[in-house]
Amino acid sequence: MKKICLLLALLLLASCYDTERNCKDFKTGTFRSEIIIDGVKHQTVSTRTQKLVIETYDGKTDTASIRWLNDCEYVLKQLHPKNMQQEKSVDIKILTTSKNSYTFEFGVVGDDHKLRGKATKIK
Repeated sequence: MKKICLLLALLLLASCYDTERNCKDFKTGTFRSEIIIDGVKHQTVSTRTQKLVIETYDGKTDTASIRWLNDCEYVLKQLHPKNMQQEKSVDIKILTTSKNSYTFEFGVVGDDHKLRGKATKIK
């Protein structure tokens, strides 16, 4: 009985833990993002201003508009899409933050399939 009470108390304390989210610290700047797709790590470097994101991946640079939904969630829309897939907006949600990095979840707007990654502020 004591073990059950102790376990319940630990569960209650753990459920009260609130992850840190200081999203305002990551609205602008230069970031290195890492995601893993099918076991392969992909890195992107992006510079974010109040209205634009300039992203470099695999030697290619794209520019997107950014629209913040709240302090921790934003939508990207490519300015010069080259195909139908690139015309779709991408929703990005910051899940947790630390001193100079954050974890995020992203996916195409309207699609339930989401991926996760980590971004580190480098400037």
